[in-house]
Amino acid sequence: MARDVPRRILVLGGGGREHALAWRLAGEPGVEAVVCAPGSAGIAATPGVRCAAVDPLDPSAVVALAAAEGADLVVVGPEAPLAAGVVDALAEAGIAAFGPTRAAARLETSKAFCHEVADAAGVRMARAMAFRGEEVGPALAFVRDLAAAGAGIVLKADGLAGGKGVIVTESAEQALESAPSFLRGRPADAPALVIEERLAGPEASVIAVCDGERAVALPAARDHKRLLDGDRGPNTGGMGAYSPLPDLDESDVARILATVHTPILAEMRRRGTPFRGFLYAGLMLTPDGPALLEANVRCGDPETQAVLPRVDAPLAPLLLASARGALPDDAPAVLPAGGGATVAIVLAAHGYPDSPRRGDPIVGLEAAAAQGALVFHAGTAARPRLESGFSTSGGRVLTVVGRGASLASAREAAERAADAISWDGVHRRRDIALRVPPRARVPA
Repeated sequence: MARDVPRRILVLGGGGREHALAWRLAGEPGVEAVVCAPGSAGIAATPGVRCAAVDPLDPSAVVALAAAEGADLVVVGPEAPLAAGVVDALAEAGIAAFGPTRAAARLETSKAFCHEVADAAGVRMARAMAFRGEEVGPALAFVRDLAAAGAGIVLKADGLAGGKGVIVTESAEQALESAPSFLRGRPADAPALVIEERLAGPEASVIAVCDGERAVALPAARDHKRLLDGDRGPNTGGMGAYSPLPDLDESDVARILATVHTPILAEMRRRGTPFRGFLYAGLMLTPDGPALLEANVRCGDPETQAVLPRVDAPLAPLLLASARGALPDDAPAVLPAGGGATVAIVLAAHGYPDSPRRGDPIVGLEAAAAQGALVFHAGTAARPRLESGFSTSGGRVLTVVGRGASLASAREAAERAADAISWDGVHRRRDIALRVPPRARVPA
């Protein structure tokens, strides 16, 4: 494995995913300092981590901060700075950055482009078509074609939507009614809507560290996107996750790496836009084998919070090697994981996802931590100076992670810790990792 350890690391972002990244990296051997920009008061409370009030969407400001901090590595957490070209600016300044260039980030910033790349790479996705702003008629015709074939229909906004630009429709009528709203007012020179056939099966998230040619997978996880128990309600940014997956073992993950990630990396390299960074494959485990639902160009949230505590190998040197385009020859296909399990429960603000309320005082953080849970801050703010603690300041406020020898014990720990935290209107699902699919062979 890689032995060149970045001593000083800059993490861009300020959500739960970035808190987990900063926490993990700050605790690794050889890492002397982690700076998070902009971070948050909650992230700044992590030992070995401090925050800098710099806009991660401003490439020149990020370059200046990285230079001033003497950063050996910059790790980009969310997708928006990648789309803004932060990695391009860092590369031009000669600063190692873990994340794709703006051109390579199109794998996430355009779902139509993702389908195009996957098709060229021979990676299975759902039957789909992309439509521009003026193409309402053809879009509705494709909906009718899918419905006539007996297929369910999924509508996806083509650009970045924070994990919420997807409607998994319940009927052809709903799809016909909703599709025009994705197209109205959108330009005629770029895709605005991708319409897909709805696939069936359990979902899985396989995230890999990529150096442009090779990939090393993190342990697999499963996200829960819907707002309510029983996978009901609207899609959100994610209400919880767990790892490992009894229905997706290490050999399955290695096979997915070979049939999804590696072909996509080869196609991106062929196009002259090699991909370095976290490549997230959101998968549907259909009876006919895994199908790619979406590709993201960063770690998932809340999957990151569930996965990183399980990784049983240094991550910082691997990220630096990937940023340099040279994963070590002896790197495994799948990073080793500890023998236990993790369950991550998201606590959301009143009104999430449509109109989350801010400013509600949070109580119970110390009690949750005293139980051994990890609590990652996503949408919190420090309360006024005379009032200690934190208040809500976003939609997904906290991710509470329980650990245990099994998924059942990890779930129990996560539920118990989540019960200790409260604020007015707190919302959470109570069925994360409750119904876990049994082990079954995953077709190649």
